[in-house]
Amino acid sequence: MSGQYSESYAADMTAENDRKNLAAIEEARVSGRINDEAAKYLSELYSDGFTWFREVFYFLGKCFGAPKAPVMRYDYATDSAIEEPIKISDINPLSPYIVHHRLDADPMRNQFFTSGAGHKIDLAVSSIVTVIVGAQKNVKRALDKVTGKYYDMYVDEVVNTVYKVISSHEREASAKAVAEKIKARLKEKYVSTPSETVLSIIGSGHEKLAVELVRELDKIERPRMRLQDVWRVKCLFDLVPQARTFIERVHAIMPERIISVRDKFYDVENPRNYRDAKLIIDIGKNGKVVPLEIICQVRMFFEFERKTHGNYEIERKANSKNAEGKRKDIGCIHEDGIKEYNLMICNCLEDLFERVGWNILYSQGNGVSMFEGFPKTCTLYYPQKMLDTIIDKLDNAIENEVFRMKDSPAELTQAQESEIFRFMTRFILVSAMPYVQKDWQVPSDTMAGKLFNFVMTEVLRYYKK
Repeated sequence: MSGQYSESYAADMTAENDRKNLAAIEEARVSGRINDEAAKYLSELYSDGFTWFREVFYFLGKCFGAPKAPVMRYDYATDSAIEEPIKISDINPLSPYIVHHRLDADPMRNQFFTSGAGHKIDLAVSSIVTVIVGAQKNVKRALDKVTGKYYDMYVDEVVNTVYKVISSHEREASAKAVAEKIKARLKEKYVSTPSETVLSIIGSGHEKLAVELVRELDKIERPRMRLQDVWRVKCLFDLVPQARTFIERVHAIMPERIISVRDKFYDVENPRNYRDAKLIIDIGKNGKVVPLEIICQVRMFFEFERKTHGNYEIERKANSKNAEGKRKDIGCIHEDGIKEYNLMICNCLEDLFERVGWNILYSQGNGVSMFEGFPKTCTLYYPQKMLDTIIDKLDNAIENEVFRMKDSPAELTQAQESEIFRFMTRFILVSAMPYVQKDWQVPSDTMAGKLFNFVMTEVLRYYKK
């Protein structure tokens, strides 16, 4: 691109896009589609495109350092890189790109490898993070969300809050009648200050009730503030613990910038069976709040996600009777992704078994372990009660020789065997994704498979209680 266009082309193109964005927002305000508060907020997000894009750059550099490979353009249609290296001067907010970084704090670095012909060693799991930096969200799509999906969610929360507060003081029928009136009024036009509307409907003589209503209504997030993906990044990791290490690093280096964190790698309640983590970071300056959405996903699950894009769009738009069936289909596809990912974890477990046994023998007498701190203890973890239960059952299984090291480099004591199996169990728990309903099994003809099935069965049993 730099050879075809002037050096100011990207900046000029971005500035022109800023002008179009602001014109679309003003048109929505004048027509009454949004109010002044929403227009002001959206105008802050959709102006100064290069300023906010530089802040995205700053965030990635702070977390990862310099790229480890050429930066490539990215194609949304195929969810893949375009084999066309680009320069920093060519990057602009209107074009997505893909770049590879290394997670220096990775607790799994160089632990998993395979030996090929001629003693060739290949990493089975790497510390490389694939980062997909999305283009600025289309302003028309953002307006559709703020006035559609997000506004509907907002209205439902207002109506439910009003009903809950009034029904705790007056008859349920009165609460229901007021809630229906408020819902009808809010559906007439875009309103983001519900207190005035609610108080005008309930009338005077309800001072105590009014104070409680205003307090609860003020807690509800406004529709415009739910728009958090104007600027977005997707990070692909090989393993869940790597993603969580990244999240904890963000907590450590810029805690004041974190708006919210949602970790769903262990989620067994989502009907779509979707697994990822999401951070919302404030990249704003001078008092402006500009959210950056960062999706953290495992690489293998991402490949399965690509297969669901079409189905998800249908499910998102459909109001038909088969929407529930589409949701189940998507859940099944995601379940296949979880199975494939967990099979990889089991293969990693197999790779570790003999090495950990050797390590215990090597470290006898000096108290130093090559695996000290691996895998890294993570605060985003299962409940302690569940961990204690699994370890207790594991110890009983070891004592009854259900789990026993048969091919160790030397005879191990029961304490040493317990150390190995506890280590492996901890690795499974921090790395694998739990199942929703079905107790799916990996092949159990190896000790790794047998232990993996044991641990995941106990996790499923805990969640099904």
